[in-house]
This record gives sequence, structure tokens and C-alpha cells, in this order.
Amino acid sequence: MKQKKRKQKNLIWIIIFILPVLILLTTFFVYPLISLVVTSLTEWDGISPMKFVGLRNYSDLFSNPIFRLSIKNNLIWAASAAFLQVPLALLIALVLRRKPAGWKFFRSAFFLPNIISLVALAMLWRAIYNPYYGILNGLLNVLGMEHLARHWLGELNTVLPSLIVSYQIYVGYFVIILFAGSLSISDTLYEASVIDGANVLQQELYITLPAMRGFIISSETLAVAFALRQFETTFLMTAGGPANATSVMALFMQKRLAAFQNGMAAATGVLLVILGIFVMKGLQTLFGMRSDAVEDAQQ
Repeated sequence: MKQKKRKQKNLIWIIIFILPVLILLTTFFVYPLISLVVTSLTEWDGISPMKFVGLRNYSDLFSNPIFRLSIKNNLIWAASAAFLQVPLALLIALVLRRKPAGWKFFRSAFFLPNIISLVALAMLWRAIYNPYYGILNGLLNVLGMEHLARHWLGELNTVLPSLIVSYQIYVGYFVIILFAGSLSISDTLYEASVIDGANVLQQELYITLPAMRGFIISSETLAVAFALRQFETTFLMTAGGPANATSVMALFMQKRLAAFQNGMAAATGVLLVILGIFVMKGLQTLFGMRSDAVEDAQQ
């Protein structure tokens, strides 16, 4: 009887502690998500009463070539985050872990762009890419490579890569996460490996990377999530141009809202959520399989 009363008392306290979280989750996630799905099934300009149209918004979206291009660009952004930004951050973190000269300065320097205004950085990159007085073309001219100078944000074949390159300036966010993860590894493992004759590369491959599995997967998840909701960089630097070449789903949604097509904007949001779920699940499965393969090889 006492045990039963204790369990009931524990259940009451569990409910008390969980209830605020459930209220916040329902208010700021579940309800908005349900509202988004409902709105996506309507034609609504934000003023007139909603008109139910079923799946017409979704049909119209997939028949829209700009929307299909936006999905493709979102996937490219996600791939760049998973296979460019995080690996670059991992490489920097591993170098910093060895504590070379000036490592504290570089640790702070890499993170600095994350505390600077997005608008300021976007304007800085636009100046760098400027075809007439930009630093990039000026440097190419000085090096005698004038033939490589481009209108970086005005040509279809260079504009998206230019945006992605500029986005790598935020690599410091993941450098800090991975650097902190690397510091959690005991130095005794490295000392033992030196005795066994392991070099630096072998230490990183067989000690550091397996031990940082959780930190790497978390960084990949965050990076891809940030990339899938990409908006600010594209909006400030190209507004989706030229010829919608850099359009992404969030920007497409913003333009639908500006045109008072709230139903279609909501449908875009729903598809962005679904795309995010599939990409994140696929990414976690991919890196989970790779980590399992590493563990099997070690055994």
C-alpha cells in the first residue's frame, strides 16, 4: 500500500514538472503546426474569410517550376552544410585541440561572425563580390587572372556557389561545439596510443572521431536544420535572383505572403517541415550507419 501511494505521489510530481513543458509545446508548436496545415488547405488573403480548396495549393506548388527549383536549392544548401560546413568545422576543431600557437585567438576569431549582424555580413559579402570594385575581382586582377573575374552574384552558374561560400563564415558555431566535444576525451588514450606507436592521423581516426560521434551527429543535425530554413543570406544578397536561380522555400513562402497568398504560403511551410523531417532522418541514419561501421572495424 505504501509503495502504491509513493508511486501515485511520484506520478503527481512528474505531471507537475512536465505540465509547463507540455503547455509551452502545445502553445508554440502543436497549435501553430495544426493551424499551418489547416490554412494550407484554404485560399486566404488574410482579410477575407477562408475558402476551403483541399489539396489545390499543393498541386499548384508542384506544378510551379520556381517552387521545384526552390526545393532543389534547399537540398543543395543542406548538402553543403552536412558535407562542407561541418567537416570544415571538425578539421578546425581537431587542429585547435592540439593547441598550436595562438589557438585561443583563432577559437574566438572563428566564432566572431556569429555575433555580428546578418545584415552587416551580407552587405560585406556583396561588396566583396561586387564586379566593379569588389575585393575578389581586384585580387584576381592583381594576380594576373583577369579571365576568372566574374559578376559573382549576377551570373547563373556562380551565384548559388557564391552564396554557399559566404555562408561558411558561420563555421565557428560548430567549431566551438566540436572543440568542446574533443576536450572531453581523456588524454590518457592519446598517451597510450603514442606508446603503441600511433601517429597523429591514426589518433584522430581511431580515438578522436569515434569518441566524438555524438557531437558530430548533433552538429550535422543543427547545420542541416539551419540550412533548410535558409532565408536571410539569400534574401539580403540576391532576393532569390537572378532569374530565381537562388530561390529557396522560405523565400518562396515569403513572396507568397507578400502577394496575400496565405494558403499557398502555408502549404509551402508544411512541405518544408516534411522535407526537413525526411532529410534529418536520412542524415541521422547515414551517420549512424557510418559510426556503427567504425565501431565494428575497431572490434
